[in-house]
Amino acid sequence: MDTQIITKLQTLAESAKYDVSCASSGVDKSNKGGLGNSAACGICHAWSSDGRCISLLKTLMTNDCVYDCAYCINRSSNDIRRESFTAEEVATLTIEFYRRNYIEGLFLSSAIEKNPNYTMEKILKVVQLLRHQHKFFGYIHVKGIPGADPALIRQVGLLVDRMSVNIELPTRESLRLLAPQKNPEKLFDPMRQIKDGILQLKDDRMHFKHAPAFVPAGQSTQMIVGATDDSDKTILETTEKLYKAFDLKRVYFSAYVPVNEGSLLPSIQLAPPKLREHRLYQADFLLRFYKFSASELLGEGEHNFDLAYDPKINWAFKHIEQFPMEINRVSVEELLRIPGIGTTSARRIMRQRKVVTIQYDDLSKMGVVMKRAKYFLTCNGKFYGDKAMSVCGIKTALNPPSPYNQMSLFA
Repeated sequence: MDTQIITKLQTLAESAKYDVSCASSGVDKSNKGGLGNSAACGICHAWSSDGRCISLLKTLMTNDCVYDCAYCINRSSNDIRRESFTAEEVATLTIEFYRRNYIEGLFLSSAIEKNPNYTMEKILKVVQLLRHQHKFFGYIHVKGIPGADPALIRQVGLLVDRMSVNIELPTRESLRLLAPQKNPEKLFDPMRQIKDGILQLKDDRMHFKHAPAFVPAGQSTQMIVGATDDSDKTILETTEKLYKAFDLKRVYFSAYVPVNEGSLLPSIQLAPPKLREHRLYQADFLLRFYKFSASELLGEGEHNFDLAYDPKINWAFKHIEQFPMEINRVSVEELLRIPGIGTTSARRIMRQRKVVTIQYDDLSKMGVVMKRAKYFLTCNGKFYGDKAMSVCGIKTALNPPSPYNQMSLFA
């Protein structure tokens, strides 16, 4: 493969790692006389709806950006190496990596080169080459560029599996502070267009069997956590609004990585808030699959999640009066509120209850995490927790104090 293309890939794949709309990078292993090898640069992993892990080529089209967003490594004022792929180079990379069995698909993002339309046209040319010239029918995920012509968004949407439009920050005030060149309305326009296109496709399929697919895997977005003073509550409320307004498949959270210095940014010495990001992902699952609302998870006067406990068990602590619940009588909605019970185990419990009364020993076999669940349920009227039903007692049981202390070298 052309050395110049690989050099570009190393630069642009490194810049692409900050986009977490799919998981990040792979492993670099060379061939030492055996069969097969792998290249780390640009390889990432995503998961299909049926649970399969698929490898994708993850790269930027260009890191030459006209915007000067304070948090971004590719901001126009940064003195970094600038590279741009041609559409033919991205198509060649994708096909060559696919033939070597490195990847199964493509994740293509981009900085804004020259203007939104110019960038979107390059992305469109890539997917046209892959679909029409190379007859590549693997998974393709690309970025919808805010401000691009709706006709370009439409053409790309008819060729790719998923599109995402990253809003990056949860409020207008945050955008105005760190990304003043970005217009919130222009961010939402392509999201609205993608949603309308998907709904139109569903309507067309009712009348025409072979109606062309439009973004069949849906759309997603990303928000940065920790670049501004926005609280978890603000981020979660914005997430909930996005799901309702645009029917998103997923909102991704990216712990802020301090790659730039500036008076408006957190200290360059601070570590990325990974645990905070993790708690937001847990809360996001509760919004999507457990029928919680943002106002339930963080109520009046609460701004951030307790990092010591996950959001679901925190909710249970705040509503301890609703527990313990009788496993053989409560509804599926109530089952999903019990810590340690997930969507799969809740379905199994409901199915089993139709046949026979559930016994305590059956629960772990159904996938219930009894270490947590036993403090919040009864089975046939019997409570199996070894602590009284108090928040302090349960917290002590879940996180008992260690009898050992770290020795110090100094008095």
